[in-house]
Amino acid sequence: MSWTKEEMADEVISLLQPGSSLNLGIGLPTIVAERIPKDLSITIHSENGLLGIDGRPTSSKVSPTLINAGKETVSVKPGASFFDSSLSFGMIRGGHIDFCVLGAMQVDAEGSLANWMIPGKKVTGMGGAMDLVHGAGTTIAMLNHFTKKGEAKLLKKCSLPLTGHSVIDLVVSDLGVFKPQGSKFEVVKLAGGVSRESLGMENLLL
Repeated sequence: MSWTKEEMADEVISLLQPGSSLNLGIGLPTIVAERIPKDLSITIHSENGLLGIDGRPTSSKVSPTLINAGKETVSVKPGASFFDSSLSFGMIRGGHIDFCVLGAMQVDAEGSLANWMIPGKKVTGMGGAMDLVHGAGTTIAMLNHFTKKGEAKLLKKCSLPLTGHSVIDLVVSDLGVFKPQGSKFEVVKLAGGVSRESLGMENLLL
């Protein structure tokens, strides 16, 4: 009934505009880079100073010094460019990134995002997420719909510390595509065989 990680990535890709720039967060979003059709001409940006990522490298071409912001090895397209973090974040803060796809612990009906810490647990840092949610043209959250405890991650109000308030444009989960609308979520699309009743979001759906 639910989408696989690859199917979720394909749903994200269907939301992108040809020729646009894209930043991918760590975790689930990195799968998107492996599945983008060449004819879309998407330019992938990484906040550690790389423009022109081309998915994962083959074993014969892997380089331990060529990584994305999540420290995963990547390959690059012809014409890729490398630069320092100040220039990279200047691109983000200057509004030059068209789309951003981030993982999420929680997203609420106002479009607020919590994706960087759970109080009492190890904190690895904010990374570039706070800049990205305010600098990118369109911000998409990509997440598994339920926690390991079976709790829905789409809520009326986030209970975890926020990355940004009212910053998410669309949510792609393994159960469907949703759009925050202030007090509720609009159901844009559901995975095959998934019902509204199975989403665990009573009174939160338009």
